[in-house]
Amino acid sequence: MENFWDFNVWGDFHLIAVLLLSLLAANALKRAIPALQASLIPTSVLGGALLLLASGLYKLFTGDVLFDTAFFAGNGMAMLETITYHTLALGFIASTLKTSDEKMTKQRTVEIFNTGVTTVSTYLMQAVLGFGITMVAAKLVSGFFPAAGVLLPFGFGQGPGQAMNYGGIYELEYGFEGGKSFGLTVAALGFISAALGGVIHLNLLKKKRKISIGSGEDISYDTEEIQLANEIPMQGGMDKLTVQIAFVFVAYFMAHALMYLLGLLLPGMRSVIYGFNFLLGVMTATLLKATLSLMEKKGVMKRRYTNNFLMTRVSNFFFDIMVVASIAAIRLGILEQYWGIILILGVSGLVLTYIYNYIVAKTLFPAYQEEQFLTMFGMLTGTASTGIALLRELDGRFETPAADNLVYQNFPAIVFGFPMMLLATLAPQKPGVTMVCLVVFFLVMNVILFRSFIFRRKKTPAAK
Repeated sequence: MENFWDFNVWGDFHLIAVLLLSLLAANALKRAIPALQASLIPTSVLGGALLLLASGLYKLFTGDVLFDTAFFAGNGMAMLETITYHTLALGFIASTLKTSDEKMTKQRTVEIFNTGVTTVSTYLMQAVLGFGITMVAAKLVSGFFPAAGVLLPFGFGQGPGQAMNYGGIYELEYGFEGGKSFGLTVAALGFISAALGGVIHLNLLKKKRKISIGSGEDISYDTEEIQLANEIPMQGGMDKLTVQIAFVFVAYFMAHALMYLLGLLLPGMRSVIYGFNFLLGVMTATLLKATLSLMEKKGVMKRRYTNNFLMTRVSNFFFDIMVVASIAAIRLGILEQYWGIILILGVSGLVLTYIYNYIVAKTLFPAYQEEQFLTMFGMLTGTASTGIALLRELDGRFETPAADNLVYQNFPAIVFGFPMMLLATLAPQKPGVTMVCLVVFFLVMNVILFRSFIFRRKKTPAAK
């Protein structure tokens, strides 16, 4: 029987409270220091950095791990990894449950499809780059894990949750000591890359277009955006926010049931299956959303229960917690001999992601190339919220389709990106074969992406 005054009861609460407190402190620092506000570093990244600094100093002076002290019930580091793992999927589920009544034109469908293909092509480019760097590093550094560079697209392209998932697979299945921390560190460098590259690009635009950096936060919402006419009231028998959170957790419960069944059918793939928690969460959320939509059309439900405004808030909450927890979970001591390799990965990933996405935006999205570039560069070095943060500096009211492209591109990105996720699990076993497959896959995706230029039809000469 637990004693309520025991730290075992309060440890998890202390951890969550500290995570939220770090977000408040980071937000206050950004408000107080103009240089931080201009840097575009997300508040969650700054909050995680504050906790990482605090834990590093604690380790330096005491020799103990801060989050594994009795104050956090002795298992804070493991809990941080668990929080990162779950909030990744919960954030994606909340985003997926948002509804749209917009009818897609042929042009918009093509743009969304191209955005999804761009996402996967960038993943593959980052994978080839990172894998190539660490394969060379493994020949120079004794005992280094050659497939570590495959974590670059997961850290940069998909964020800390997936970087930790795959780092964990490499750590548990293939003996890559510090795999989780390696992935989380790469993800942290991705956020820095997004801020650094975004600030440089915005300042270049400022000189050319005289844009006002920092105006993106002053966004107001109309009442119609918050409460649609056919939705349940904000405060009925059950609070509307509670309803949104309930649907998110129901979808995640369904995802866990699916993971459990797949694990029974494929016991040898269990770690990989559970590493795809966010993907299976998106699938069950899509199923739940389709069911709710059907019930609404059939008249079983008289009013709409999901609300896009609140779902966005729920999603952003989970992503903020994910980012701050993931950075706080980095174990710096494990990586001290690999910092040179990690920095090479980070700088190379920044430069190539910047160049490739700028070329794609300029070629395929000429009507709003700057908005599309900033959105994609921010997402493919940080998370979707980082891409939106950069976009807000240029298109605060989302008048261009760039933000919608980011939302709707998930389906083609998942379809085309799934083979790359499988290849990532093959990399430690057959590095040469995996590298060839990644290069070929990258070339194929670029043929698909630039198909309108490669297979351009020749115009027939006009009759005289």
